[in-house]
This record gives sequence, C-alpha cells and structure tokens, in this order.
Amino acid sequence: MQSNESNLIKVQFNQEHRESPPSPTQPQNSVPLDWTAVAFFGAIHGLAGLAPWFFSWSGLGVMIFLHWLFGSIGVCLGYHRLLSHRSFRVPRWLEYAIAILGALSLQGGPIFWVAGHRLHHAFTENEQKDPYAATRGFWWSHMLWIFYPHDQFFKYDQYKRYAMDLERDGFYRWLNRYFLVLQLPLGILLYALGGWSWVIYGVFLRMVILWHTTWFINSVTHMWGYKTFDSHDNSRNLWWAAILTYGEGWHNNHHAYPQVAKCGWQWWEIDMTWWAIWLLKSLGLANHVNMPPVEL
Repeated sequence: MQSNESNLIKVQFNQEHRESPPSPTQPQNSVPLDWTAVAFFGAIHGLAGLAPWFFSWSGLGVMIFLHWLFGSIGVCLGYHRLLSHRSFRVPRWLEYAIAILGALSLQGGPIFWVAGHRLHHAFTENEQKDPYAATRGFWWSHMLWIFYPHDQFFKYDQYKRYAMDLERDGFYRWLNRYFLVLQLPLGILLYALGGWSWVIYGVFLRMVILWHTTWFINSVTHMWGYKTFDSHDNSRNLWWAAILTYGEGWHNNHHAYPQVAKCGWQWWEIDMTWWAIWLLKSLGLANHVNMPPVEL
C-alpha cells in the first residue's frame, strides 16, 4: 500500500527527472566506479580483519553493544522508523540524540539516508529510481549501488528534495555534513577506555558487521522469505535477517504498511526495535505511535 508520502515523492521525482529512460542496451552501471568509495570501504574492511590479533572479551562486548546502540536505536528506530516514516513522535531533544546515534553508524547523514529510503519506498525495485533496486541483482542492492553513485541519490542538491522536513533544520544539515568526524571522538574514547582492542572491535569491526546486516534488508529481504501481504513488490519477511537487524527483516510487513511503528506483527516475528519504541511510549517519551490496522 503506497503512503501519501510515497505518492508525493513519486510526483516530485518524475517532475524533476523528465529524461527518457535508458535504452535496454545501456550498460547497467552507467556511471563510473567511485574508487574513493572502494578505497574507503576496502580500508575499513581491512582494519576489521585485524580483529583476531586484537581479541578481548571486553572488546567483543563493546562491539555487540555498539552494534545494537547504533544499529537498532540509531538506524532502525531513528533513521528509519522515526525520521524516514514518522511512525511515532518523540521530544525534539531526544530525536536529535537518536539521530546522532544513527550518524555514528557511519551509514551516511540523516538527510542522505532518509531521502534514499523514501525513494526506495516510492519506486521499489525500479532500476532507475530506487537507489538500491533488488531487481538489479543481489550485489547491486547489497553494496554496489554505493560504488556506482548516481547523482540523484548522492548529490546533496538533488537528494535533499526528498527529505525537506530534515533539510529545513539546521541541526540535520550540520549532522548530514559532519557525520563522518563523529568517529574521531568515539575512537579516542574507546582507546582511552580499552586500548586498540576496543577501537578495532568498537569502530572497525562494528562498522563492517553493521553495514552488512543493514544492507541485507536491501538485498536478501527482496529475494527470500514469505509474504503476508500483497505489497506489489518482492519484499519478504525473513526470520534470520530480522534477528540480525533487530526486527527490520519483517520487510514485507513494513512495505505493506510503512507508517506503522512495528515491523513484526505475529507473535513469532521478534522485533527488538519495537520493544524500544514501546518502552519510550511507556515512559511517556513517544506518542502518536502508529499501530497496525489489524492485529494478526
């Protein structure tokens, strides 16, 4: 079911990109490979590969905790359900704090992330308009879309149009520009508390694992799993992806009702991110929480 937000994004995008669609013979990756992105992600993966030589139980614990804090709270609850879909509301100070946790995941600034995700919902699996269209293959939707960056998804003056509610806010403009430098105080703090083991595990290994678990939602949950709803796309509910992503793997439920705050609807569809939203609601810190129209 398309939301009003997605319909507005569709109209806006189509008005601003009136060019003819590429011919069937046009190469799939019509933009050059971004070697800077390849080098950056390659270096982070390489540093994460040092983990066996810096192993400590405390470092592993820090990695797991930060994976949850930046992943479930920062990205899933913050970037996704709060900022992208406005499926609930929190006080502005708390919204900003959660957005900072999302920025610390190193998955891009909030305006970039939200704009891309809204386009994904508006044009799900459209090879030209969905930034990580699964119809272009597993590796494209998983990570190659980052290495072949199309301007409408990566140039600020173009993608900001699809997250104007955030772009109008000076804090979000600042966070979108400087999210990368937040890793420096984090790395310094981890080094002071636990040495290089905490840095390798809490920064680099955590980054890599969180990247890939998040990217699984773009790739595997559009390929495997079961469908509860006819969402007019190939989104699926996939149990192991939901475990790795704190509930985001119930992706067919989400695509059918993107404005609903919980992704797991059945009792067996474990949704840890929803537990955090429920806790905020119980504490009086979350309101206007959008619930499923019918409890299954």
